[in-house]
Amino acid sequence: MTPFEYVSVLISIILGLGITQIMTGLADMVHQWDRVKFYTPHTIWILMTFVLHIQEWWITYQLRTVNSWPLLLFLFMILYPVTLFILARILFPSSVSDEGINLQTFFRVNRRKFYLITMVLAVLSIGSNSIIYGVQLDQLVQVSLILVLGWVSHRDYPDDKFHLWLAWLLLLALSLSIGVNWEEWQIAG
Repeated sequence: MTPFEYVSVLISIILGLGITQIMTGLADMVHQWDRVKFYTPHTIWILMTFVLHIQEWWITYQLRTVNSWPLLLFLFMILYPVTLFILARILFPSSVSDEGINLQTFFRVNRRKFYLITMVLAVLSIGSNSIIYGVQLDQLVQVSLILVLGWVSHRDYPDDKFHLWLAWLLLLALSLSIGVNWEEWQIAG
């Protein structure tokens, strides 16, 4: 077993737990369909979080060329999957009352957490990318994301249109990132 195979097992388990949170949360919502009032920005956040899990698992394969894994490097590298798991977990209410769940209200109450955790993800992404690949120009997008989410998380924007546009903008940025870095999405033997 190579060092990469060994460390990738735990990374995959953590990412799998996050994906399980998302799929279980969605299945619970479908199961209680008549008691759930959906909210588009929240739904977009669920989609983005799912794609981020898949993206992290996919890109982790690029680490197969790292031959030495000091414990501190490994601990730093698993911070991103752990933070993704936390984001996946807080996207869904821990329980649904008899009245059901209004995801617009749930989002309003928890949006700062979503934004702050996404900021942490961007910081961790910059750190891990810098360690593995060195500083790159596309990290300016992540810095911009950190600044925007930091600003938004400290302001109270009750306007639903703002959060809808922000969610769509973040989804577009994620899609563009995947499109621009399409060669990273190729696994070859």
